[in-house]
Amino acid sequence: MSDKRKAKRAPLDIYLNKYMGGVPYMSRAADISPEGVSLARLIEPQHDAKRVGLQFQLPGSEEIIYAEGEVVREWVELNSAKREHSGVRFTLLTERHRKMIDAYVDRHGRPASEN
Repeated sequence: MSDKRKAKRAPLDIYLNKYMGGVPYMSRAADISPEGVSLARLIEPQHDAKRVGLQFQLPGSEEIIYAEGEVVREWVELNSAKREHSGVRFTLLTERHRKMIDAYVDRHGRPASEN
């Protein structure tokens, strides 16, 4: 991921299932775009997995979104608690779920220049 994001992003504060090797681990989303999602690692083992499965619900929706993605960026936030984060780019998403994410970002997002 480059420093200049091309896509509009929306804040997203939800817990989700992140599947690695078929095993679900809880993660927390920070924001979302039509291209991917930013995650904070909560309780999961150290891993080198680049391909992950995601399962989540957008706020205000009852529908569960299933997606596959690729970890394209990892970083550590050094504040009072050392927090590990990752950026996941969607690689597989149904058209219906993509449209749901697009609509959510349109309603709640900020332009890419403000990200």
